[in-house]
Amino acid sequence: MVEEKPVVVGGDGAPLSIFLIVIFLHILHEFLEHLKKRGLGSSEQIKLRQEIKQLLKEANSLSTPSTFAQAAKLRRTAAAKEKELMKKQGEENKENKMSFDMYARALLVFKVCLYTGLTWRFWSDPVAAVPQQLLQPFGRVLSWRGSSGTGLVTVGIIPWLVITSRVSKFACQKVAKIVSSR
Repeated sequence: MVEEKPVVVGGDGAPLSIFLIVIFLHILHEFLEHLKKRGLGSSEQIKLRQEIKQLLKEANSLSTPSTFAQAAKLRRTAAAKEKELMKKQGEENKENKMSFDMYARALLVFKVCLYTGLTWRFWSDPVAAVPQQLLQPFGRVLSWRGSSGTGLVTVGIIPWLVITSRVSKFACQKVAKIVSSR
C-alpha cells in the first residue's frame, strides 16, 4: 500500500511566501503609523521653538524688581510665538493626517485585493500540510477537508491568512516595542 501525501498546488514555498507577503504588509502599516505619530517638523517650527526657549531663558534671567517689566515683555513675546507655533502645527498636522490617511486607505485596498486574490487562487486547494500534533487542539478547525491517514493536516487559505495575519501582527508589535525602547 502506497502512502498518500496531500498535494499542495502552490508548491512547498506557497505557505512561506504568503506569510512573507502578509508580514511585509504589516511592517508597511506599522511604518506608516510610526510616521503619522512622529510627525514631520518643519525647519520653521524648529526655529520658532528655539526662539521661544531663548526668550524664556532671557526672561528667567531677569529676576530683579527693576527688570520685571522687561521680563514680562519677553514672556508675552514668547507666549505669542507659542500661539503662532501651535497654529502652524495644527495646519501641518491636518495636511499630514490627510496624506497619511490616503496612504493607509490605499494600503487597505491593496490588502483586500491581495487577500481576495489569494483566496481565489487557493480556494479549492490546500495551502499547507502540517503535522497533526502541531495544530492541536485546533486541527479540525483549521483543516481543509479533514486529515488524511498520513498524520498530516491540510490547511486551507482562509485559516492560513488568519494565522499569518495574527502572527505577523504580533511579531511587528514586539519589534516595534524593542525599537522604541532604544
